[in-house]
Amino acid sequence: MENMNWNYPTPIWFGLNRVNEIQKACNNLNIKNPLIVTDPGILKTDIISKVQKSLNSDAAVYSDVQGNPIGSNVMNGVNVFNTGKHDGVIAVGGGSGMDVGKGIAFMAGQKRSLWDFEDIGDYWTRADTNGIFPIIAIPTTAGTGSETGRAAVFTKEDTKEKKIIFHPKMLPSIVILDPNLTLALPPNLTAYTGMDVLAHCLEAYSSPFFHPLSQGIALEGISMVHKYLVRAYKDGNDLEARGNMLAGSSMGSTAFQKGLGAIHSLSHPVGAMYNTHHGLTNAVFMPYVLLKNKSAIEDRIISLSRYLNLPQSSFNAFMGWILNLRKDLGIPHTLKELIKDDSKFQEMSVLAFKDPSTGGNPIKLTDIDFLQLYKDCYVGKL
Repeated sequence: MENMNWNYPTPIWFGLNRVNEIQKACNNLNIKNPLIVTDPGILKTDIISKVQKSLNSDAAVYSDVQGNPIGSNVMNGVNVFNTGKHDGVIAVGGGSGMDVGKGIAFMAGQKRSLWDFEDIGDYWTRADTNGIFPIIAIPTTAGTGSETGRAAVFTKEDTKEKKIIFHPKMLPSIVILDPNLTLALPPNLTAYTGMDVLAHCLEAYSSPFFHPLSQGIALEGISMVHKYLVRAYKDGNDLEARGNMLAGSSMGSTAFQKGLGAIHSLSHPVGAMYNTHHGLTNAVFMPYVLLKNKSAIEDRIISLSRYLNLPQSSFNAFMGWILNLRKDLGIPHTLKELIKDDSKFQEMSVLAFKDPSTGGNPIKLTDIDFLQLYKDCYVGKL
């Protein structure tokens, strides 16, 4: 596997054993005292020791990070960052670790609340740009693509809402994509995170907004999932599959600059209220949203089916691939298999309607539409 350096949307160092170049990345960014931000699961592996070995001296580690991270995960980390007089963040892990790392680097020099920088209008201009520190992102899963994103998602504790915090300088300054770091990912998480890649690419591809660069990236990202996700799931040591899925993950979050849609709108409230895995939740909702959007995206899906060289170039053939893929990966077919509780659908449908992802959906949806989607997905009605 050849090592490559890419620069869209940020410098990306891709290849085997690139983790050994972290000190070089710190030098490039003039980081003298980095804070490593990760999650408790990564601490149980040898990944952080590999990161430490690549540095000239041991760095402090902050790991108070949970799946579906909350605001206090960020602000507690800010206290550690400022107390230790750190000057940059090395964010290591899946989406949660990288999002918290980005949040810490962003908030370390701010005087306003984290929630004052929600991705609404020009709220991002409230930030003091001189107080934002550089970020090196090292993903250990092929899923969220947070390493190429200008935003992070955190749950607001008092309202149980997922909020998107945005600033252009939250984009990591250097990304290291080392497939070796994903080898320890178990099959179920390989499946869940891989389906997150597909959700990002598919919703970006289906979004009605004009962004031809993202459109092309989304198309190829879906193709990479088609070729490599099941391979990575069945054989975790398949470095070609791992590498392609890792690249596809970065491509997915680059592509969804074009927009997301109802898959994410439905998923965010479920994750905030029930702490479900984000990629898994997206995977459960995927075919129901596809069917809901059929009238607006059928021609585009036919073209996609042709690009993937499916047995037939049709919407139904693509839907069949999605359903079979979920089955091959052990993804539940119904929401009931995830949460076993339909008592909050009314509340969640309002949150889904208000979610920022809703604006990118191919057809306009109301809170009533979202309520019906929750009900249909709960019982498996397609």
